Amino acid sequence: MNFSDQVAIVTGSSAGIGQSAAIGIAEGGGKVVINYSKNADAAEKVVAACEAAGGEAIAVQADVSDDASGKTLVEAAMDKWGRLDILVNNAGTTKFMNHDDLEGLDAADFEQIYALNLIGPYQMIKHARPHLAKTDAPSIVNISSIAGVRGIGSSLAYVASKGALNSMTMALARSLGPENIRVNAVCPGFVGTDWFRNAFGDEVFDQIAEGQRQSTPMGRAGSPQDTTGPILFFAGRSSAHVTGQLLVVDAGMLLGMPFKIG
Repeated sequence: MNFSDQVAIVTGSSAGIGQSAAIGIAEGGGKVVINYSKNADAAEKVVAACEAAGGEAIAVQADVSDDASGKTLVEAAMDKWGRLDILVNNAGTTKFMNHDDLEGLDAADFEQIYALNLIGPYQMIKHARPHLAKTDAPSIVNISSIAGVRGIGSSLAYVASKGALNSMTMALARSLGPENIRVNAVCPGFVGTDWFRNAFGDEVFDQIAEGQRQSTPMGRAGSPQDTTGPILFFAGRSSAHVTGQLLVVDAGMLLGMPFKIG
């Protein structure tokens, strides 16, 4: 996919889904702002990988749940390359908590999760909008989750934040369409990233991955690379007639297992 004349911001791109998407854009010749909140070394490694893939990249520290900090990402892209074509809102957070444990979450948990998963993307879109509107093929890709479609996931607060992100995706696609700005969302199922591994440890991580293989029609547990193609499709010109869509990427988990008789 050709991104040779385009500039992208990928939030939360020092690892996982964001890293894979950023490298994919760079492989198409794109220029990418790599965003990290804490791990500068990891971000610089992604910059090097993007450059090795044939693109250009810079690393910028920002906590996108903070409005002013998110604005610096947009300014960094404009200062470096003078344009912005693609925004991938990938940064996110959660708190792992069983859904029946209503004492396990409080208002502060919801506020923290919403701040990064929902308000952060909104603020990034707000700052990116005037620059996106000046390009010929602007695209916003929100990284949501099957949690927001099916009501499952790491916690009720996470589920609610992704459901809200899905609704916001559709609303913004409608409101920004007249400016030719497309807004779509990719909704992954389980993706085997360090997010899960660090939360549960290797043994439980492997158990979760095996459970996914046993409970999806395709018998697969997702990897960050499994989400890259759908993200690049929405980001690129080949989806120029597509907006307001929620694309579930889950090896068929949403469908459930095949029904068998006998």
